[in-house]
Amino acid sequence: MFNKKANAPAIIILVLFVIISLGLTTFIFISLKKEERKSASLATELTDVKGKLATTENRYEDSKKTIKALEAKLSDNLAQLDSLTKELLQEKANKEEALTQMQQLKADFEQQKALRADLEVKLVTAQDDMKKMQAQLNDLSAKKTELETKVKEFEEKSKGVELGTIVVNPEGANTKEQLEEKKAAAKPVKEKPAKKQPKQAAPVEGKVLVVNKDYNFVVINLGSKDGIKIGDVFTLYHGNSILTDVKVEKVHDAMAAAGIASLNIKEQIAEGDKVIKKK
Repeated sequence: MFNKKANAPAIIILVLFVIISLGLTTFIFISLKKEERKSASLATELTDVKGKLATTENRYEDSKKTIKALEAKLSDNLAQLDSLTKELLQEKANKEEALTQMQQLKADFEQQKALRADLEVKLVTAQDDMKKMQAQLNDLSAKKTELETKVKEFEEKSKGVELGTIVVNPEGANTKEQLEEKKAAAKPVKEKPAKKQPKQAAPVEGKVLVVNKDYNFVVINLGSKDGIKIGDVFTLYHGNSILTDVKVEKVHDAMAAAGIASLNIKEQIAEGDKVIKKK
């Protein structure tokens, strides 16, 4: 049999060891449980993080696709912008070219207007010269007729007379004096040329010969021979009413072309209207 007194400390130590072992076991068990709970919690958090990471990665991929789409749209927009810029520059160049052509056409129009005015004046001058030549021709024709009449009268008076000899008529011999008288009667009478009348002073009043409503000018019957020069201003009358002022732009010998100052009343101007030079 064992000695109870001798084994008492050993039993106490054994009990303490068991108690400590149970405590350690309990502590370890509790710690393991805590660790398991922590591991489970961490696993859950890790799963959440993985899910969030997958969602983030999906969003990142979506963002990359969106960025690529935006970059493609930006590239298209830049291409369209370049195309629009080129079209704008081309349109600007076309507009400048059209403006240049319009200015050239305007200059050509003004030149044509001046040429037409000059032609109108030359036409009126030619018509006036033709009228003068016709009058001269009529005068020459009248003088020719008069001369033919005188020649016929001379031929009638010269019948039965032979110059340089004595002619005997039924009434008897002609004396020398009678023959001389017949010779004198037979000679045609020369007409004295009419004296030219001195030219009168150039008038300051004239009239409208031609109205050109397309190019807004009139032709008047006053020219450089009347002392008219470019820049002279005339007041135009229709009857007794003042219509407008006209300014001389082209001057010829017997007529001039004058621009119409007021275009609103050009329809009222007529050929034959009176013009008076302003001082």
